[in-house]
Amino acid sequence: MKSRHLARAIAVQTLYSLDFNGRIHDCQLPYSEGFAGYTKEEQDALETDVVLYASYLINGVLDHLSETDEMINRFSTKRSIENINLVDRNILRLSIYTLLYCKDIHPNIVIDEAVKLSQEYSTEVNYRFINGLLDTAVRFLHDSSEN
Repeated sequence: MKSRHLARAIAVQTLYSLDFNGRIHDCQLPYSEGFAGYTKEEQDALETDVVLYASYLINGVLDHLSETDEMINRFSTKRSIENINLVDRNILRLSIYTLLYCKDIHPNIVIDEAVKLSQEYSTEVNYRFINGLLDTAVRFLHDSSEN
């Protein structure tokens, strides 16, 4: 697994864990509790760039949580953020954060990674919902940057 993809997967798993336990809105920055599902030894064995990038993504999402959630609600026409399953919700949070604040990553890569994460960790059909929502968000961000 490529290091950036692994870092994104770790970020989603950790955000999911925080959300599942009702702690995602209470986390102190910088987040330093370790990655969900990883023992200290497993985390220590990860490459430095994976740890740094995963930490960067987790802290970024937590720091901009209300903004990312607002955008998800804006572009999710059929369900509110509270009604999006936990895995998909946190994939979307990570992706919206990346679209907004990681300008060096092309939007198509963000969408492709979100779809891959959804196919790996969510249900077989939910990747379509994620793809559609992110495509709408990209078009909105592109149109608003032109004005």
